[in-house]
Amino acid sequence: MKLNLNEMKNIKDISEVVTPAYDIETVKENTMKAPKWLHFGAGNIFRAYVGKMQQNLLNKGLENTGIIVAESFDTEIIDKVYKPHDNLTLSVILSKDGNFSTEVIASIVESLKADTDKDTLKEIVKAPTLQMISFTITEKGYNLKTPNGEYMKVIEEDFQNSPEEAKHIMSIVTNLLYVRFKAGATPIALVSMDNCAGNGDRVRAAVLEIAEHWVEKGYVEKEFLAYVSDEKKVAYPISMIDKITPRPAEVVKEHLEKLGFEDMNIVVTSKNTYTGAFVNAEAPEYFVVEDKFPNGRPELEKSEAGVYVTDRETVEKTERMKVTTCLNPLHTTLAVYGCLLNEKTIFDAVSNPYLNKLIKNIGYGEALKVVDDPKILSPKAFIDEVINERFANKFIPDQPERIATDTSQKVGIRFGETIKAYLASDELNVEDIRYIPLVYAGWFRYLLGIDDNGNERSISPDPMLDMLKEKMAGIEFGKPETYKGQLREILKNRMIFGVDLEEVGMADRVEKYFVEMLAGKDAVVNTLKKYLGE
Repeated sequence: MKLNLNEMKNIKDISEVVTPAYDIETVKENTMKAPKWLHFGAGNIFRAYVGKMQQNLLNKGLENTGIIVAESFDTEIIDKVYKPHDNLTLSVILSKDGNFSTEVIASIVESLKADTDKDTLKEIVKAPTLQMISFTITEKGYNLKTPNGEYMKVIEEDFQNSPEEAKHIMSIVTNLLYVRFKAGATPIALVSMDNCAGNGDRVRAAVLEIAEHWVEKGYVEKEFLAYVSDEKKVAYPISMIDKITPRPAEVVKEHLEKLGFEDMNIVVTSKNTYTGAFVNAEAPEYFVVEDKFPNGRPELEKSEAGVYVTDRETVEKTERMKVTTCLNPLHTTLAVYGCLLNEKTIFDAVSNPYLNKLIKNIGYGEALKVVDDPKILSPKAFIDEVINERFANKFIPDQPERIATDTSQKVGIRFGETIKAYLASDELNVEDIRYIPLVYAGWFRYLLGIDDNGNERSISPDPMLDMLKEKMAGIEFGKPETYKGQLREILKNRMIFGVDLEEVGMADRVEKYFVEMLAGKDAVVNTLKKYLGE
């Protein structure tokens, strides 16, 4: 059988599959008449998590409308995944014990393309009932500038051209806000659900910058700028999201085929998005959002999906706890060393006794001492779950290569904030930080593009890769004597590390570890053994 609305009566007969407790057609009709929730970014975390939040509210009778999703980056997803399956998704939650929980998510009632469905999107945003526009478009989606500080070409064109011709996702959204402004200027919340600090502030900054340029060009009234600047009218709550949602896995495809589904092929789009009729994800999930919704909101905290609606300070503390202490630094550590040691998955990496000890020494030993405690979640319990349940789930096929992407953009926040907290403390001494420098050394060793066996290996994409390779020129694997201080200039770079590592007295230690890792085959493992103990 296929995954579509016509087959729902047969799907309901499969005891292992949970199906919606509401009438899907009625919810769709309600949504198109009086939409409340529009979302940009039709990817896997949206389907696995955001869709599930609303599904739970619909099942409980706490909501009577669904979500309309629009895709701006990779519209093939709409044609190849959403439309053939009537916007239904099979969500498969992968437990550490090997249990697969399968559910049909039907809360996403319509799927659109941001470039060709502009008229439909305009009608949706005119609706006074619309409470929020949310986003999972990745951190890059909010950037108007390139890493060197110049406006992207597409943004320069959007500044010059009529708002109707907007191409960048932030310009498209700003134009939709203008449509809403002209239709009565009803309030609305713009909710970023992307995994980056101050995400709502980034949406606001982008919208205001675009609006200012359009006011200058005479495309929009200055009253529109006042509308998007007034948080009682257009609010930009910040949030923290956390749920590992990797690419669709072959083992899950086989599980669904055994249940009787016949159209479970994994789709790879021309933009290299891995997708399909199903999404697989881990069970733990957290969404902490600032309570700033000027036109009302769904009762997300009642969705039983790890949602907390709270004040701004608590969101910021939860975000910092995750990003600087409890998850992201440990993820990056496993990623760079996992690549060097040819570990296939994050599960394999955390199962390596040296890497397991390293992340525990960083998490519990160095970072937890200066953690921001949000109170709504326990930092210690969070790390326990990350190491013992989440990373240790062999059914989450997450790859070190994926996590190692853009590491230069991540180390400053993931490790630099801990270093800054030590520097600001009267009780703690930055000299006592011994394991974070080991991660930095491992990252530089990884950037040589040679694994611990001495074989060439790929390096994940990184916007600073060319610059880093240029500075590291002349360093050769197996020849520690070729190191002649090439890292010094990079180690002083506050843009990368958040601090000047030479100034804080950490550069020597990084260099020492790095040179030891250059010795030849197995030098990385031997260095880990030496500093972590057998």
